[in-house]
Amino acid sequence: MARHFSLTADGGSRGNPGPAGYGAVVSEDGKIVAELYDYIGIATNNVAEYGGLIAGLIHIHALDPDATVEVKMDSKLVVEQMSGRWQIKHADMRTLAQDARNAHTPNLVSYAWIPRDLNSHADRLANKALDSKGGATQSAAPVQINYLTDRLRSAEVPTMIYLVRHGETILTPDRKFSGGFPNDPELTTVGLEQAAAVGQEIAKLNPDVLISSPMKRATQTAQAISQSTHLPIIFDDIWVELSFGHWDGLTTEEVRENFGDEYEKWLCSTAFAMKDGESHNSLAARVEAGLDHIVDTYPGQKVVIVSHNMVARHAIRIAVGAPIESVFHIDVKPASFTSISVWPSDGLRALRSVSESGHLR
Repeated sequence: MARHFSLTADGGSRGNPGPAGYGAVVSEDGKIVAELYDYIGIATNNVAEYGGLIAGLIHIHALDPDATVEVKMDSKLVVEQMSGRWQIKHADMRTLAQDARNAHTPNLVSYAWIPRDLNSHADRLANKALDSKGGATQSAAPVQINYLTDRLRSAEVPTMIYLVRHGETILTPDRKFSGGFPNDPELTTVGLEQAAAVGQEIAKLNPDVLISSPMKRATQTAQAISQSTHLPIIFDDIWVELSFGHWDGLTTEEVRENFGDEYEKWLCSTAFAMKDGESHNSLAARVEAGLDHIVDTYPGQKVVIVSHNMVARHAIRIAVGAPIESVFHIDVKPASFTSISVWPSDGLRALRSVSESGHLR
């Protein structure tokens, strides 16, 4: 009888691109049978994540070429690409995906996304690889951390991402919690004016693609941009706002009064989520996967994404490589846009502007 294995894998790059390593944990019947990790040199997060997946599948294939495998990763990009739900347009990513398929018979492997905090073992191994580069892979020369100057001088055209926050809703002026479904407020009269104004500003950028969260406030803002740019709207759930669950529609004071213990936990941990909500860790993984998917799908193009406050804040944080806690030190105005350049060859990101407005309010 064929054996069944579980594989969790992760990878990380300190600099993206920068020094990179992967980790993978192979289990059978709940028992760990292998811990794999390695330093792979200068690479991106995505390359390192694929490295962990490939190493794990190669090891399992050596144990039993007929084994079934359940892969669990916090990289939504890798999971969606390997599941066949996202097209892979970037040549390097296609090569890595094919390497993963070659490592073990594809129809014996299933993929599932898990939150980052449930993939801590593989993450620790990836960091162990980075911390103990070891031997021949350890260079005496200083590690390059500034890639942007060279990239700006190169002929490569970056993908330009313009992340637009929707206009004002009835919840915006009092800064009430306004998250994902089911609460889905529409734009106010002021919000519609703001959407029209930011649409006119976006049109000046001559974008190629218009993508939107399907929530009403984002959809209405995207419709205003569509009228100015004449671009069709592509809806994608990955850009939905962070879910605040039963806090939705409440002020901070009301949440503190009615859900004090939950609120204190939320303030102290990006991994915490109320039972019907979403953690910042989960949103961060979703946004990073979304950015990577945009670059892979639309290399060198100008892409407008209409989304939400927390989504934009995480995108800014990710672009500059800041720790997740820094999201609480960022604010984005309604009906403003943030500009991020990403070079398709290796995923290098650069923040170009934050919270630019197309209106005076």
